[in-house]
Amino acid sequence: MKKIIIILFVLGSLNSLAQTDSVKVEQFCQVIASPRLLSNKVTIDIDFGDEKKFWNDTRLRDWEGKVKKFNTIIDAMNFMGREGWSFINAYPVRNGDTEIFHFAFRKLFFKSEIQ
Repeated sequence: MKKIIIILFVLGSLNSLAQTDSVKVEQFCQVIASPRLLSNKVTIDIDFGDEKKFWNDTRLRDWEGKVKKFNTIIDAMNFMGREGWSFINAYPVRNGDTEIFHFAFRKLFFKSEIQ
């Protein structure tokens, strides 16, 4: 009888270890591409829906903390695709003589990955 109880306990423990959070959550972000002054390159700002503060810098950064610079908007979109984000929609916003492009992306995350 003790052996059966021990075996059931071990199997129950293994089953609980094997379970993972399989619930996926859809997350969205907005990429804002604005032209750089006196350059053909663009500056990319990324909005994950976090609270904006005046001093926060939302420009995309690499692993070393340097601001990521893109040659073109397509370069930025290819980067987002490599990171697993899917393109949804794009629209321009005219601000005087400047046209700023907004791109919507989505990505599925496991619920446990979302903070």
